[in-house]
Amino acid sequence: MMIAVDTNLLVYAHRRDSEWHERALGRLTELAEGSQRWAIPWPCVHEFLAIVTHPRIYAPPSPTPTACDALAVWIRSPGCRLIGEGPGYFEMLSEICHRARLAGPMIHDARIAAICLHHRVTELWTIDRDFSRFRGLRVVNPLG
Repeated sequence: MMIAVDTNLLVYAHRRDSEWHERALGRLTELAEGSQRWAIPWPCVHEFLAIVTHPRIYAPPSPTPTACDALAVWIRSPGCRLIGEGPGYFEMLSEICHRARLAGPMIHDARIAAICLHHRVTELWTIDRDFSRFRGLRVVNPLG
């Protein structure tokens, strides 16, 4: 079994001003300190950095070095893997998009789902209900 972590959980764990900070940080700490394999999809890394450093989203935004340091701590945990596109990924993405009849902004979520399925992730931890449309990927709200 492998768990993947979506952007929103990373953001909440990082931003002390989030109402879900303590719970999100606790869940990520459990993963980082545990023996279970877990993953962060590369698109979530990029999205995390874009969100927490954006001055129109957070005042003040996280300084980029601080955000990168937070990611580095999680990435260095023994069970963490960064997962991304590879051979066979496009076929998975194409199938997901056709099956769910996706277009526009939903392609970003499809990308994350396809990466997870491609790497045999069994559970995606997210607060985003939109991921429930992707068959074969169990979606869990770890804060609920």
